[in-house]
Amino acid sequence: MENIFPEKKLGFGLMRLPLLDATDDKTIDIEQVKTMVDMFLEKGFTYFDTAWMYHSFQSENAVKEALVNRIPRDRYTLATKLHSAFIETKEDRDKVFEEQLKKTGVEYFDYYLIHDIEADSIQKYEDLEAFQWLAEKKRQGLVKHMGFSFHATADLLDEILTRHPEVEFVQLQINYLDWESERIQSRKNYEVCVKHNKPVIVMEPVKGGTLAKVPKQAEKMLKNLDEALSIPSWAIRFVASLPNVKMVLSGMSNIAQMQDNLSYMEDFKPLNELEIQTIHTVADVINSGITIPCTGCAYCTPGCPMEIQIPKYFALYNKDRREGADHSANREEYQQIHKTSGLASECVGCGQCEGICPQKLPIIENLRSVADALE
Repeated sequence: MENIFPEKKLGFGLMRLPLLDATDDKTIDIEQVKTMVDMFLEKGFTYFDTAWMYHSFQSENAVKEALVNRIPRDRYTLATKLHSAFIETKEDRDKVFEEQLKKTGVEYFDYYLIHDIEADSIQKYEDLEAFQWLAEKKRQGLVKHMGFSFHATADLLDEILTRHPEVEFVQLQINYLDWESERIQSRKNYEVCVKHNKPVIVMEPVKGGTLAKVPKQAEKMLKNLDEALSIPSWAIRFVASLPNVKMVLSGMSNIAQMQDNLSYMEDFKPLNELEIQTIHTVADVINSGITIPCTGCAYCTPGCPMEIQIPKYFALYNKDRREGADHSANREEYQQIHKTSGLASECVGCGQCEGICPQKLPIIENLRSVADALE
């Protein structure tokens, strides 16, 4: 298999950038992002990943300001994506693509993905001939490598890769918490890619931050392996150790996270057998305590008519369900979030959030649980 990816496996995911206002996803701290970009490039990493709707449609603009306008084109590689929620006609495909070129300021994309393929979106992509369209963009030199990101079952993935052998890579949600999950099917999807000889890009290796701060029992197990390594480092190294994984995306939100990731990925060493076994045991411990498996991607929030900060409420609810939780403090935090958000109880049940959620969570039902616990 020809390796179409940079040698260093860490990619800078531009979905959770630092903010000037923590309550407004559009207020990207560009100066801090510039510093992070420079740190990333200085250590020899080159892969940047954005998408049309990240940061309420501002991520691609940030790419232009923090990266493209400052750095020679041959020093980095850039990936972006086309999402089914924002196209209805074949003409829309080109409208989005042309706008992405303009927003990012590049003349071509190194990697371009058909975004978030799952059971409800694949037919729309097929009807709009998205794969054929993307192959034509590659022939024109506007895209160097074509792929797709995927959130569904291994059976569907196998079917798509059989039907579209022209696809060069697949982006999957893989982390040690979802490795054996029947809902996410990380391992099964990874094995389908191996079967079809398709390299894998990993998204959500730290599961939206869930694997950055783990229960005390799990933390102790990881620290016993190596006291010096951070807790999230185990999540990123776990997926980077998989032979068919060629790139691991990390959504770094501040300089400290960038420094930590660079410290162990600059000279990456795969996990040994004892470390892998320990991590699977850690996954069992963590999974037993998670109530709502939200990754915090925030795809659900821009279209919410009540402007409910769904991921923030779910993260707080999970914290409130843990043993020894300070329920009074959590209710106070809930009211702080409410200053810039609708209440969970104000959900009108329109379902737009559930339609776009990559994890296919029962968001409406979960918001009722949040309201019962925290209001």
